[in-house]
Amino acid sequence: MQRYLVIAAVVIVALGAGMLLRHELNENRLEAVNSAEVSAERLAFTLPDLSGRPRDFAEWDGKSRIVNFWATWCAPCRREIPLLKDTQEAHGDDLQVIGIAVDFVEDVITYAQEAQFNYPVLVGQEDAMAVAEASGVPFIGLPFTLVVTRDGELLAAHMGEIHAPQIDTIVDVLEQLDAGLTDTAGARAALAEL
Repeated sequence: MQRYLVIAAVVIVALGAGMLLRHELNENRLEAVNSAEVSAERLAFTLPDLSGRPRDFAEWDGKSRIVNFWATWCAPCRREIPLLKDTQEAHGDDLQVIGIAVDFVEDVITYAQEAQFNYPVLVGQEDAMAVAEASGVPFIGLPFTLVVTRDGELLAAHMGEIHAPQIDTIVDVLEQLDAGLTDTAGARAALAEL
């Protein structure tokens, strides 16, 4: 009987601690979302880069953007990085790839030395997840990629590993948009099946 009382007490304490932790996480997430507001008009956020310097998303206004959420422990994320680097190299005059690591900064710094990124990498854990969630697109896992216009308007989202045909479609649609051959609605429709 005494054994059952001890087990019951441990379960009650664990449940109470779990509820308190959940409350704290929700409060922190709400604060992070408030610093990563997204409107129908613009995606806006600030996250630190690998050196700890805060970087504002508006810094890349004037270029279309591919925003890729990833983590060092995510195999599909790691597989798509070479493709994103190739995209940055080939289209960097008009297009900016931005990596957002949902990870520990130390792990990202270590991995970045190996990966030799040619595009900016921003880092955050809950704040990075809040940016993804604040986009208005259901965020269910990594990798997760957003396509954004020159003025910060969200065009499309892709869940899962991105491949060359999808990048080619994104680049083509963004080039058409920039050349005035389509409008935002047309670009969204063309990217709807990413």
